[in-house]
Amino acid sequence: MPYHSILELNGSIKDGLNFMRKVTLRRALNALKVLFSFYYSKWTGKPTQWGVPISVSFEPTTSCNLRCPECPSGLREFTRPTGMLDNGFFRDTVEQLKNDLLYLIFYFQGEPYLNPDFLDMVKYASDRGIYTATSTNAHYLKDENAKRTVESGLDRMIISIDGTTQETYENYRIGGNLEKVIEGAKNVVKWKKELNSKTPHVIFQFLVVKPNEHQLEDVKKLGKEVGVDEVRFKTAQIYDYENDPNNLIPDNQKYSRYIKTENGHTSLKNPLLNHCWKLWHSCVLTWDGLVVPCCFDKDATHQLGDLKKNTFDEIWQGEKYQEFRTSLFRSRSEIDICANCTEGTKVWA
Repeated sequence: MPYHSILELNGSIKDGLNFMRKVTLRRALNALKVLFSFYYSKWTGKPTQWGVPISVSFEPTTSCNLRCPECPSGLREFTRPTGMLDNGFFRDTVEQLKNDLLYLIFYFQGEPYLNPDFLDMVKYASDRGIYTATSTNAHYLKDENAKRTVESGLDRMIISIDGTTQETYENYRIGGNLEKVIEGAKNVVKWKKELNSKTPHVIFQFLVVKPNEHQLEDVKKLGKEVGVDEVRFKTAQIYDYENDPNNLIPDNQKYSRYIKTENGHTSLKNPLLNHCWKLWHSCVLTWDGLVVPCCFDKDATHQLGDLKKNTFDEIWQGEKYQEFRTSLFRSRSEIDICANCTEGTKVWA
C-alpha cells in the first residue's frame, strides 16, 4: 500500500473512533428506530417515521465569495433571500435536537466562514457532544481563524480544492485563489499540531470535472505535502447534463455521474429508484429556519416546515413531510430535485 494511502487510512480510523465517541445510548437507539422505520416503509409502501434525524445540515449563510458555474450561490441565482444564520436561533434549534442528533453539518449553500458567528456555533454544538463538520473554500483561514477553528472542536473540515495550479483551479472556482486555499489548509494543520489536537479531520475534496481530471495524482501529492488527513474525489452534479454548456463532464467514467447512450444522448449512469434513505435519516435547515428535504433542494422550493412557526418534531412528523415521503414511493423521477440525483438509494451510501 502506498505511503499516502497508509496515512489516509490511519487518519480515517482516528476520525471514525472520534465519531463513535459521540454515540450515546439514546442516539444509538434513535438511529435504530430510523433504520427500521425506513425498511418498514419500503416493505409496506407506507411512509412511517419512528425516530428523528441522525444528521442535519444547517446553513450558516447563502453568501459566497466565489462564482462557481454549477452553484446557484456562486451564480447569484437564488429566488430565496440571502442572509446569515442567527446564533440565538441556531442555539434554540440545537436544544430541540441535541439528545438524538449525532452529526451536524455546517453547510448547505454559501461559504460558512462569512458568518461572523460560525465558529461560536460550532463550539456550541461540539460542547453538546455532537459530531460537527463543514465544507469551505478555505479563503478565510488566516492564522487566527485557523487557531479558532481547531479550538472550536470542529470534527471534520472539507476543503474544496479543484485544481493544483491556479489556471486549473480558477476554471471552476471562479474568483478563487489557490495560494490562499493552500495557506489556509497549512494553517489548520499547523494549529492542530500546536494545540495537540486530533481534530478537525482535514479533507482535500477534489470535484472531478473535465478541466482538472488530469491532476488526480497531483492533488494526492499536494495533500501529502500540506499534511491533510485525506484526499477525496467527488463527482460533479451538472444541471444541464444533456448539453453540458460549461464542458465539465469528465472523460474518466469512474468520476462521472453521467454516461453517453447509444443514440448520442447523455443520461444518468445509475438508475433512479423510488425510495430515498435521506428522507428518513437527515434533512436541511436553511439560514432563515426553513426545513427542506435534502441538499439537492438548493433554492428551498420544497418547504416542509418553518422552525420559526413550529417545533422540529411537529414538522418532522407533519403532513407535508409525509406527503413528500409518499411521493418518493410513487415516482421519484417526477420530483424536480430528484430527477438529477442517484444519492440516498442505499443505506449508509
